[in-house]
Amino acid sequence: MARIRHIALPVKDIDKTADFYEKAFGLKRSPKSEGTTAYRVYMSDGEINLALLQYKSEVGSGLKNPNGFVGIHHFGFQCDDLPKQQAEIEKAGGKFFFDLGDPDDDDFERKFKDPNGIIFDINWKGWTMTSSKVKAKSGAKRAAAAKKVTKKTAKPKAAARKAAKTRKR
Repeated sequence: MARIRHIALPVKDIDKTADFYEKAFGLKRSPKSEGTTAYRVYMSDGEINLALLQYKSEVGSGLKNPNGFVGIHHFGFQCDDLPKQQAEIEKAGGKFFFDLGDPDDDDFERKFKDPNGIIFDINWKGWTMTSSKVKAKSGAKRAAAAKKVTKKTAKPKAAARKAAKTRKR
């Protein structure tokens, strides 16, 4: 079973946007942090994670001009069995796009594109600030599910490292 639990919005001003959603809708907010591919603030009503993002590059975003895009970039499904869900996605015509993080990471996401090129991701752990988030080291369920997740490809991770080195220069 898969449940929508995540919506990602590239925005021009993370702080101003987070202030808006916090004041207008009472969403809870995480501190701003830097991820592998983007700066981010997570917001939530307790069920859905709204990620406010400022992408660093094309790596992971798929955007030629990541700073020029605002709006819904992708959404995510939490699923009970990641390999089974991946097989269903590919059988239906979805294409693997990018692994964000390592499968052992708490914030791991496996990204795909649907037949229209729309990006979505899946994970089994849930997203920050949502009620269905699987806590780190939460016992047998985590261990069993983690064994099911394998790396799809090492290329995107290598590309992310290369982009990070280029930014530091």
